[in-house]
Amino acid sequence: MIGLEIITLLLRGLAVGLAASITVGPVAVLCIQRTLSKSHHSGLVSGLGVACADTLMAIIAFFFYSMLQKQIEQYTSLLSVIGGIFVVIVGVYIFFQNPVPQIRKNRAGKSSLWQDFVSIFGFTLANFVIVIPYILAFFAVFNIGTAESQAADVASIFRSVLIILGFFGGAAAWWFMLTSLINLFRRKFRPRHMLTINHIAGIVIAVLGVYTILSSFIDIMPNGV
Repeated sequence: MIGLEIITLLLRGLAVGLAASITVGPVAVLCIQRTLSKSHHSGLVSGLGVACADTLMAIIAFFFYSMLQKQIEQYTSLLSVIGGIFVVIVGVYIFFQNPVPQIRKNRAGKSSLWQDFVSIFGFTLANFVIVIPYILAFFAVFNIGTAESQAADVASIFRSVLIILGFFGGAAAWWFMLTSLINLFRRKFRPRHMLTINHIAGIVIAVLGVYTILSSFIDIMPNGV
C-alpha cells in the first residue's frame, strides 16, 4: 500500500509538471530556437533550465504561496509589466541575432551549455507572477491540495517532496520530448533558414511580452475608472 501511494503521488506530481510545461510561451519558443540554431544539447539544457525554474516556483507555490499571496497580489500588475518588458527585450535581441557566428562556435565546440541553462533559468523566473498561479491552478486540477504542505509531520513532508519530485520529472520529460522532436528536423535547416527562425522566434517572443504588458494595463484600467 505504501509503495502504491508513493507511485500515485509521483504520478500526480508528474502530471502537473507535464501539464504546466505544455505551453506555447516565450520559453518554449526560445528552446525551439536554440535547438534549431545551436544544437540538441543546447535546447535540452535550456529545457532543463526551464524545468528547474518551474520546479522552484512549484515549491514556492506549494509551500509558501499562502504566506506571500497578499504581497504578490499587491504588486502583480507592476511585476507583470517588468516581466513583459524583459520578454520583449529578449525577443528583440533574438530577432537581430546572427546565427552564423553561433553555428561556427558550435562546430568549434565553444558553445556554453552552462550559459544556456543560467540564462533561460533567469528568463523563466522573471515571469513568476504569471507562472506561480498557473502552476497552482494545475495543482487544483489534479486535486493536489497545498494545505497539507503546511503540516509539520514527517508523512506530510514526505508526500510533498514526492509531488515536487514528480513535478520536476514531468517538466523535464516534456522538454526532452520537445527538443528531441525538433532536433529531427534540425539538419534540414541552412544558415539562411536559421536567420528566418531567429526573426520568427524574436517576433513571437516580443509579441508575447507585449501581450503580457497590455494584459496588465487592461486589468488596471477598470479599477482606476
